[in-house]
Amino acid sequence: MTESFKSGFATLIGRPNVGKSTLLNHVIGEKISIISDKIQTTRQAIQGIYSADDAQIIFVDTPGIHKPKHRLGSYMVDVSLETISDVDVVLFLVSATEGFGKGDAFIIDKLKATNKPVFLLINKVDLIEPDDIFPLIEQYKEAYPFQEIIPLSALNGNNVSTVVDLLTAYLPEGPQFFSDEEITNRSVQFLISELIREKALHHTEEEIPHSINVIVDSLDTYQEHKRHIQATIVIERPSQKGIIIGKQGKMLKRIGREARKDIEFLIDEKVYLELWVKVQKDWRNRPSLLQKFGFNE
Repeated sequence: MTESFKSGFATLIGRPNVGKSTLLNHVIGEKISIISDKIQTTRQAIQGIYSADDAQIIFVDTPGIHKPKHRLGSYMVDVSLETISDVDVVLFLVSATEGFGKGDAFIIDKLKATNKPVFLLINKVDLIEPDDIFPLIEQYKEAYPFQEIIPLSALNGNNVSTVVDLLTAYLPEGPQFFSDEEITNRSVQFLISELIREKALHHTEEEIPHSINVIVDSLDTYQEHKRHIQATIVIERPSQKGIIIGKQGKMLKRIGREARKDIEFLIDEKVYLELWVKVQKDWRNRPSLLQKFGFNE
């Protein structure tokens, strides 16, 4: 560690599907945050840890801020907004393809109450014409006095290193909170459950809501030199069970097969993954189950 070491926290906020999880995964170099086309796939604030010789940045990936339709949605929005007051820098991520919208105006209104530095990160600039970025920047500049405005592509990695460099410059001198090997504050069980949930959401498209949950029931046993993992996909309605399982179990096998590959990459071990499906009606609205599933951590 150098004599002058900087450390601090930066929160990623924005509307759903603007690329917050993609950006975090690219910076950290590992998939620690779920990615899906469905809104609200990141349900809790997930910390990703970036370590360098002269700095350590703890990124907080939050649920997309949206108009909530139920208690779970309200909880997720509250989680996102609460992080603003607890960090050193706020990273407001927007999509160049969507332009300035009511959701952005809502978030900017909340940002006006903070005295923290706020960066505007305009993502997906690779999907628009180069000249179209300038009027978009002006529109956001009129709405809020951002300390930095950075166009980027989280998917391709364009300008992501610039974000890290500028962010480091704004951080205070401080201690190293985590070891160089740590990349997230989340448990292995949590990351595994998110990888399984990601595959379930991806392959069921609009048929299954984002509120499904995955519980890792067993992680520490071995079978034929493979890590034996048992997990349960929890859904709300009996009609969803057939969708998750699929004809002759094909959908469940597909979810398990693809999740297993990601899990093996995550823990660097061969994995035998066993999936179950359980119906738990209205689980998201029951406080005891919200705690059990980790929503009140």
